[in-house]
Amino acid sequence: MVLRQKSIFDRITCSAQEIFRAGAFQLTFGAMGTLCRITYAASSRGAREFREAALRWVADFEARYSRFLPDSLICRINQSAGRESVKIDPETERIFALCHEAHFLTHGVFDPTALPLIELWDWRANLPAVPTEAEIEAARAKVGWAKVQRGKGRIFLPQEGMGLDLGGIGKEYAVDRVVQLALQHGIASVLVDFGQDVFAYGEPADGRKTWHIGLEDPKQPGKCWAGLAVTNQAVATSGDYFRRFELNGRRYGHILDVRTGKPVANGCRSVSVIAPTCTAAGILSTAIFVLGPAEGLRLVDAYYQAEGCIITENSKIPSRRFYEHVAS
Repeated sequence: MVLRQKSIFDRITCSAQEIFRAGAFQLTFGAMGTLCRITYAASSRGAREFREAALRWVADFEARYSRFLPDSLICRINQSAGRESVKIDPETERIFALCHEAHFLTHGVFDPTALPLIELWDWRANLPAVPTEAEIEAARAKVGWAKVQRGKGRIFLPQEGMGLDLGGIGKEYAVDRVVQLALQHGIASVLVDFGQDVFAYGEPADGRKTWHIGLEDPKQPGKCWAGLAVTNQAVATSGDYFRRFELNGRRYGHILDVRTGKPVANGCRSVSVIAPTCTAAGILSTAIFVLGPAEGLRLVDAYYQAEGCIITENSKIPSRRFYEHVAS
């Protein structure tokens, strides 16, 4: 694992670029399969120390929790399914506790054990295919967070073929932790953006009172339909307009509904959520996308200090105070 962490750290460091503009450092690098960006105000020494700490933390996080790395902790847990429990550290316990809370909050829609379905509906395949109903039901039988057995410092997937995937919470949790890391280094102005999962803390160094976060238009990727003015808040967006495949004129997105075992097909194109943490924003945006407009709005309205907007094929459906955050 130590060698793996070093190789990931070396890869991330090689991809890293940093510039100084408008009173702030802007660090970009590739990690966790996405483009990462951190904008922060600090002294030259403070910037150097934080940059090193942030890159090392992200490398360690990817080494432990990526299901695409064969010796990661997540892969060891998945490979031990049906055989034995796996020892986990306190931070991993916290992540799984958050998964448990998210599963309860979303009435089971958020489910970290969805890996059998994710692998079945492989949108990355050279020749994607629609599974049979029998294949879907066989995969669904291996899904269910309630089956997972957690004890002090251990976790066990009791059924062979079960598997964990931290999509929808992992990258978002990393955003929150890197913001905490910045604060520990005395940095009071920081924006962390990992693949459009964002937390903006303090005020930008350019003199503005709020950070401006663009919301991508799912019908015109690369263009924004609105900008949010936020501070000390997180923004996350879930959508099916990039990660998907099309077959026989039908689009199949990567976001799955574990209740049916199939890609979501309720007319939603994207959901953006503002929340006190990026972890909460990510969980809510994905769950709302699955639940659809009516149930989704009830969910965001029930979450303290959260607002959201759902974009469907032909409308924008905001929560009650969402537009108060839209930059004028």
